[in-house]
Amino acid sequence: MNEAATPPVEAPEVVVDIRKLWTIFESERGDQVVHRDLDLTIMRGEVLSLVGGSGTGKTVLLRQILGLEHPDKGEVRVLGAPPAELSARGAARVGMLFQHGALFSAFSVLDNIAFPLRELKLLPPDLIRDAALVKLQMCGLGPQHAYKAPADLSGGMIKRVALARALIMDPPLLLLDEPTAGLDPEGADDFCNLLRRLHQDLGLTVVMVTHDLDTLFDLSTRIAVLADQKVIVAGTAREVIAYDHPFIHDYFLGGRGKRAMEALHER
Repeated sequence: MNEAATPPVEAPEVVVDIRKLWTIFESERGDQVVHRDLDLTIMRGEVLSLVGGSGTGKTVLLRQILGLEHPDKGEVRVLGAPPAELSARGAARVGMLFQHGALFSAFSVLDNIAFPLRELKLLPPDLIRDAALVKLQMCGLGPQHAYKAPADLSGGMIKRVALARALIMDPPLLLLDEPTAGLDPEGADDFCNLLRRLHQDLGLTVVMVTHDLDTLFDLSTRIAVLADQKVIVAGTAREVIAYDHPFIHDYFLGGRGKRAMEALHER
């Protein structure tokens, strides 16, 4: 009797593919190579965190994925295309939460969130307003905050408004630059819980830069370590910590790293 053919297993989708990337900064003391032949692949549904010492180009890499900066050599492809092509199609396929929110101070909360949709002019004003209110509530703030100015918001509220704006176009890819920076421990925990819920509910792929070890261990499904001008290792926290490198030893196996890992195991 012939056995039924086993259906092929669908390969995970590559969301970000970076190959042989070079980043070179000019300075008075000559060219500074930040990235040299850097390779990184990010799969659909991951929460991948970028860590590295000062000057390793973590935020620069985020900006290159977003298309705000261009590498000197090599290739960045997001959802199968260069970032510039995605922008040219008129749809924001990548959302970005900047470290300090980067809200427009002259705009209300609602106008900040609605800004990307209004720029495209594809929807009537009432639908744009409703969409912005939905994203505001999705990020944990009620409609009573919609017409406040950014100056009237706490640091945690600014993060939530900026996150709502990053999600207004329903992007499949979300970039986070130090998402819990400036928040107290309780505020950081609340924001991590929000990010975890949105990641699951919206099926997001997330790329995050963070120095906060609690946030790193709490959210990451994979960690990529930048050192020696490239990604020296990418894997689970356990795989990364097992990699023999001075930066990894100092960063993860020092007192702060051990306390963060112990706190994670106690949850």
